[in-house]
Order: sequence, then C-alpha cells, then structure tokens
Amino acid sequence: MTEAGKKAEGRACGSGYEEDIEGAVRHFRKLLEGQLERQRRMEEAAPAKDFSGLDRIRIGVCGGDGIGPIIMDSAEAVLSELLSDEIASGRIELVKIEGLTLENRLACGQAVPDDVLEQIKSCDVLLKGPTTTPQGADTLGSANVKLRRELDLYANVRPVSVPELGIDWCFFRENTEGEYALGGDGIEIPGKLAMDFKVTTDAGTRRIARAAFEYAKNNGKTRVAIVTKSNVIKKTDGSFSRICHEVAEDYPGITASDYIADIVTANLIDPYMQKNYEVFVLPNLYGDIITDEAAQLQGGVGTAGSSNIGDDFAMFEAIHGSAPRMIEAGEGDYANPTSIIKAAEFMLRHIGLNAQAERLAKAMDICAVTEKKLVVTGHRDGASCGEFTQYVLDTLRGI
Repeated sequence: MTEAGKKAEGRACGSGYEEDIEGAVRHFRKLLEGQLERQRRMEEAAPAKDFSGLDRIRIGVCGGDGIGPIIMDSAEAVLSELLSDEIASGRIELVKIEGLTLENRLACGQAVPDDVLEQIKSCDVLLKGPTTTPQGADTLGSANVKLRRELDLYANVRPVSVPELGIDWCFFRENTEGEYALGGDGIEIPGKLAMDFKVTTDAGTRRIARAAFEYAKNNGKTRVAIVTKSNVIKKTDGSFSRICHEVAEDYPGITASDYIADIVTANLIDPYMQKNYEVFVLPNLYGDIITDEAAQLQGGVGTAGSSNIGDDFAMFEAIHGSAPRMIEAGEGDYANPTSIIKAAEFMLRHIGLNAQAERLAKAMDICAVTEKKLVVTGHRDGASCGEFTQYVLDTLRGI
C-alpha cells in the first residue's frame, strides 16, 4: 500500500484527527467549567430586587436597528405622556442609549459594545427596539443573547390573548440556557463535522419553572404545560421536565403536564385544542419558535411585546426583527409600533406603575382591537407609525 493510501486508511479508521479531538476536549472542558461556575453563582444568588420599591427608576431607551428607532420614538412619546408627573418629580428618568446599531457593533467587533453595556447597566430596566444579527458561523453574535447572558435575564415572558378564540396564554421561555447558551462556542472540524452544545442546569431550570408556577398561582391558572423533546433529547430535556415536575409539587392546585414540542406547535393552531392551554414553560429554542407562532394567532409578531426578567435587571422589547426589507422599500415609517408599546406596558407593571399600565392597556385595546379608527398594515395603504402613535396619545388623554 502506498503512503498516501495508508494515511487515507488511517483517517478512515478514526486516526488522523487526534489534534482536532484534543483541541475539542480542551475547549469542552473550558465550557463545562464555565457552566458549572454559572450554576454555582445561581445557587448562591441574593434575593430578587423589588423594582416597585425603588425611589428612583432609570429607564434605558434603546432604538436598535432598522425600524427600531422609528417604533421607539412612538414608545417614548407614549411613556412621556403617561409618566409626565413622575418625570417632572425626578422619580422616573428616561435615558436615551445610543450605539446598539449594527454599524457600531460591527465597527467595535462586539455583539454589545462595552460602553453601551455600561450605559445599560447604569439603568434599572431597558426598553429596547429590535437589533439585527448577521447570519453565519463567523459573524457577529446576537445582541439579545449577549444582553440576556450578561444581565442574567432568565425569564422571557410572552402573553398572547385572542378572546374570541378563548385564547389566554402566557409563555415562560428559559432565556439563558439551552441551545443558545453556547451558540457561538461550538466545535468544527472543517469539511467533516460541526457540533454545538445545549445546556440545562438544575438551578436555571428551577428558577424558570418557579416563575411559571408562581404566575399560574397568582393569576388563577390551573394548568402548566411543560414543553420539551424529552422523548428524544434525553439528558437536557429530560432534566428540564424532571425539575419542572419537582417544582410542581409545591403547587398542589396546579396540574403540570408534559407535551412534546412538535405536538404543541400543531395544537396551538387547532381550534379544538387551543382552549386546553393556559401557562407554558419551555427551554430556550422551543420557546423562541413557539411563541412566534402563538403571536401570529394574535395578529402577528408586530402585535406582541416581550419581557426579559432577571433578579436584578429587566429588559422589555418587541419580539419581531428589525425589518430591513421595510427600510429598503422606503416603508419604515409605516412600521407597527404595537409590539413595543405593549412591551412598555409590561415594563410599567414590572416597576409597580400599575395604574399607568392599565391606562395604556385600555388605550391600546381601543386603538388596536375595538375602535380601530386607524389600521397599520406595514405598507403605504395603512396608517403610518406616527399617525397611529398620535391616535394612541389622543385616546390616552381621554381615559
């Protein structure tokens, strides 16, 4: 056999990649040590901050990319109207945060530039527009994933309501683990294979499960759906399901049931099954996909806001992307601000301003559901973002 043939046979038998394998082992060890350290920090974490008890609250306002600054102008106008007294007294401060644009992130080579992160950390909560994430293995990471990790925003909470269909759902998506935890830290042997890693910690799962069951208890819900692929993904999803059931034992009036992710995805569009669900708790990736499907039933991702809750910080955002095609078509001014305005409502509730949140919820129900004098379509045939915002402001002043 020739030397070339021997080398080919050696590689075929599994040898020849020793250096790649050793590098992967070292890499994985480092990742494992980091996640164990993160688990330790969660176990030793201090009690959660009571945002409603703060004497002074700094609200960071960050437009992001594409249609983000356009819809954020709408949210700022609404907040300034609702919080005029609090802003005048100094209890509330709206802090404009620049620099989370794709151009600046690319120039800095960081998903969230260090100076922008410091500005965000100087606030108590953040209202954030959509940010663009370049696609591809060697491109810039997601700003959202970076913020969720850095600020430990472990609970992504997304309510969906379609009263005429009997739908009143609330999703609790684990926000810092799963497939996204190490999304940029996988291993690749070029031309042969690529592997990414999925993370499920006991402490991380326990706290998202606790959040879901507490919500169910406090809001008169009796059913929590635990959504996984534990029939196939035995270790991580199996642990997620097991821990959720352990937490459920502390809530005897609430039924916890396992559902497979693909079946839930089908059931959510089945009129006969929709009413069987109330509260969901899901790992990261399934939660990302399924909550977008649920939002579509409500009227599209442009109608749904999102909360990202941690023990010391919280971020509220529109769930949709930056809509570069709208910008390219010259229709950015026709973007629907409903999603970011709903996120602002969730933020107001989180910081204890429930009366203002109720006013905003009533105004949005009038403007977007019942009266609907203006309809935003996302195109020139509908109302512009500015026109709809003025409609909301005029309605608020009458409540």
